[in-house]
Amino acid sequence: MFADRAKIIIRSGKGGDGHVSFRRELYVANGGPDGGDGGRGGDVIFEVDEGLNTLYDYRHKRKFSAQDGEPGGKKRCHGADGKDIVLKVPEGTVVMDAESGKVIADMSGDNRRQVVLKGGRGGKGNMNYATATMQVPKYAQPGQDAQELEVRLELKVIADVGLVGFPNVGKSTFLSRVSNARPKIANYHFTTLNPNLGVVDMDGCGGFVIADIPGLIEGASEGAGLGHEFLRHIERTRVMIHIVDAASVEGRDPIEDIYKINRELEAYNPEIAHRPQVIAANKIDALYTEEGSESAVDKLKAEFEPQGIRVFPISAVSGQGIRELLFFVKELLEQTKTEPITFEQEFFPEDALMRSNLPYTVEKLEDHLYSIEGPKIDKMLGYTNLDSEKGFMFFQNFLKNTGILDELEALGIEEGDTVKMYGFEFDYYK
Repeated sequence: MFADRAKIIIRSGKGGDGHVSFRRELYVANGGPDGGDGGRGGDVIFEVDEGLNTLYDYRHKRKFSAQDGEPGGKKRCHGADGKDIVLKVPEGTVVMDAESGKVIADMSGDNRRQVVLKGGRGGKGNMNYATATMQVPKYAQPGQDAQELEVRLELKVIADVGLVGFPNVGKSTFLSRVSNARPKIANYHFTTLNPNLGVVDMDGCGGFVIADIPGLIEGASEGAGLGHEFLRHIERTRVMIHIVDAASVEGRDPIEDIYKINRELEAYNPEIAHRPQVIAANKIDALYTEEGSESAVDKLKAEFEPQGIRVFPISAVSGQGIRELLFFVKELLEQTKTEPITFEQEFFPEDALMRSNLPYTVEKLEDHLYSIEGPKIDKMLGYTNLDSEKGFMFFQNFLKNTGILDELEALGIEEGDTVKMYGFEFDYYK
C-alpha cells in the first residue's frame, strides 16, 4: 500500500542531572565541590532522504525517542550528551501537530533538515554553586525534562502538473504515453489508488514533472470515497490538466464532469481551483465519425475557451494531439511563478510552555536591574535558540503573552534597564 500519511509520537531526550560530590584526596584537606554538569538531551530531527517516496517506515512503529543526556560525575566530569534521532522522510512531507493540524515543518524546497523538538538542557553540578558564603553546596540542578509531541506526517506529492478528472477517463494511459512512468492501467474505476509521478521530456525546452492524481468523485472535498487522500496531492501543482472522456464512453457528460471536479477543488481549497487549467478532451479515437468528434470537442471549446481555458482534442491511446497539448502546458508553466509552493510554520512546540502552569517570579533587584526566574523560564530557555530570528521572536511573544512584560512595567522598568534570566541578560526596550 502507498503510505502517504502516518501519525507518530516523538520525544526529545531529557537533560542529564547535575552531580553532587566533593573532592576527597589524600593530603587535600576540605576539598571543594566537584560535581559535574549533566549532558544535553538529544534532539528530534527530520531530514529529507532522496531515496524515499513513501512514509511506510512510520506505519508500523509509533514512537520515536532521542537519547537522554547522561548525568554529571564526580571530579568535574561532564555527562555525555544524548544522541539525536534523525527521522528520514521523502521530499514533500509536511509535519503537523496532530491535535491542531498546524504545520510544524515542510520538508521540501531548501528545507532538507529541521530540528522539531530540542533536547532538554543538562543540569549544573554542585561545583557551579560554591560561593564565599556557601562553600559546601549540597545541591545540583536536575536536567530539563524531555518534550513529547504527537505529530501527523503527510506526504504531498511535488509535481509541476497534476492530472485531474473522474475515474476511468484515461489519465494513467496519458501519463504512460507522455512520461517515463509505468502506472497500472485497467478498465475499471479506481485502478489508480496511488499518485504516479513521471518526468515529461520536451525537445529543446526542458521538461517537467507530472502527477496522475487518482480519480475524484463528487463529495471528495468532504472526504467521500478517497477524496482527502487524493486532493492533498494537488496542493503543490502549478498547472492542472483536466482530462475528460469526450466520447462519453460511459454515458457521462464531459462538460458537467469538469464543473463537478472544479466544484470539489473550490470546496477543498479555492486557491487551487484558480490555478491555470487546460482541458484534454480524450478518447477522440472512440468517436465514430469526424462530425461526432468535431461536435463533442466544439461543445467543450464553446463552453470553456471563453473562460480562458484551452481545450485540446487528444487520444491517449494513439498519441494524437498530445504534442500540441504538452507544448502549451510548458508555456503555462513558464508564465506562472516558479518558486516552489511551501507551507509556512504555524506551530512551535515551545508554545506549550505558554499554556503551562509552571510558576515564575519577576523581581526588582536594584535600580535599573530586574530578574525573571522560575521553572517556566528555565524550561523556555532550554528549548529556545535565542540566536535565531524565529527563536528570538518566540522569546518576545513568550514574555508578552505570559504577562511578564506587564509585570516588569508595573515594577517601574524603563527603557535601557537590564533584565537577568538564568545567565542571560538583555536590555529592555519597548
